Amino acid sequence: MSGMILAQTANINPGLAAIGYGLGAIGPGIGVGLIFAAVINGTARQPEARGKLQTIGYSTFVLSEVLALIGIVIYFIASTKS
Repeated sequence: MSGMILAQTANINPGLAAIGYGLGAIGPGIGVGLIFAAVINGTARQPEARGKLQTIGYSTFVLSEVLALIGIVIYFIASTKS
């Protein structure tokens, strides 16, 4: 019942949805920058730990990018509602 009420009240302007996605993509963008900055710093300090740091870096990169993908899916859902 609450899903029906939510679907009826979610009428968002597509332009507003695009602005919301743009603001929502800032977080994963900053996160990716911080992740790879930490990997580069760690590799510079301990070159022998490069493989382990890259593995951790790529796995956290994927987790951060999932947020951006969820945001674009929500953007398309919100912009197609009329």
